[in-house]
Amino acid sequence: MSTENPVPKIRFQSLAELTRSQIDAIRSIPAHDQVHYPALRATRPTSMFLDPAHFELEQQKVFRRLPVAVALSVTVQEPNSYVAQDGYGPPLLVTRDRAGKAHVFLNVCLHKGSKLVAAGEPRQGGRLSCPYHGWTWGVDGKLVGVARAETFADLDRAQRDLVELPSREAGGIIFAILDPKAAPDFGLLHDDLVADLQALDLAGQYLYGRRTFHLDANWKQVIEPFLEGYHVQRLHAQSVGPLFADVPTVVTRLGDHLRQTSGKADFTPADLEGAKNIHKTVTHAYLVFPNTVLVTSPYYMSVMFIMPDAVGRTTVDYHMLTLNPVDNPQAEQLYKTSYETVLGVFGNEDFAAAETCYAGLRSGALDPIDVVYCGLEQCIPMQYETLDKYLNA
Repeated sequence: MSTENPVPKIRFQSLAELTRSQIDAIRSIPAHDQVHYPALRATRPTSMFLDPAHFELEQQKVFRRLPVAVALSVTVQEPNSYVAQDGYGPPLLVTRDRAGKAHVFLNVCLHKGSKLVAAGEPRQGGRLSCPYHGWTWGVDGKLVGVARAETFADLDRAQRDLVELPSREAGGIIFAILDPKAAPDFGLLHDDLVADLQALDLAGQYLYGRRTFHLDANWKQVIEPFLEGYHVQRLHAQSVGPLFADVPTVVTRLGDHLRQTSGKADFTPADLEGAKNIHKTVTHAYLVFPNTVLVTSPYYMSVMFIMPDAVGRTTVDYHMLTLNPVDNPQAEQLYKTSYETVLGVFGNEDFAAAETCYAGLRSGALDPIDVVYCGLEQCIPMQYETLDKYLNA
């Protein structure tokens, strides 16, 4: 009997598993030798990246009023699990209660305001105890214990449950509205977007790795590389650039969200016939408005929450998802290599480029003129048009 480790049986996604909208976009990708290259006239003032007043307007009208992604479903997959999320400013606590329902609370003790749970890896347990004085809540937000309760006169325990934010779990992502007083309007989560995420099976995948980056750049500059292919063969010339063609993507609006669909290098429509792993032939890049990026790869998917800390500071919560568990050495080596590669490409190339762009804009070199975009960057002006819609509302 062979003692060799088994070759991992990798589960792939075929074309037939996708939505009709995804399939139609894939079928519309032209052969790379028949591509039309559009010209574009689009500019944006540097102030939208540098002005603190503009940043505050974005906070008020977008990041406090609209649903934003705070965790992946798989991060708190099991009942009685929880994770802290600090990237948006207000300390958040994402939980899944014993019945399997996801909640988003302010991560704040209702005694003196201490943070209940430190940011870090997801944890398991049905109780949340404040490290300061030991008050305890269930993962459903109900106050269940007060240390030396007899020393509090007339304490109304019903007023001391955790502050819950409006939230909704959809397509494998947990979204929340960060202002507890805002209307719980989740109309932004367009049905076509949710259908796409369900087809990609975000909720059924495995969380291989998670990494947090703290960047000296405006949040929009961090998103821009994921909205265009213009940089790929240049910025990524020594890494993944040769895998992609220097051609426009097929762009689809899903409500206020954007989906880019592109074929790999030397793509022809014939490559789709009999393709067992559609992500080896085609790449999807989603911008879930306002700030979540999803990119497909042959053996994993990348999901990033790009969260604004200040006008020139951004936190990125990166997740690598796999369709298969790591259950043998070959699978571990495949995913380990993939994880190290994607962290190097994003961290050392895309994120580094965003930081250099922010430093360059701060120099004033572009003050007499605006930032300019070309036809291979068409999704960036589209994203800013949507942002303007909410800022001007």
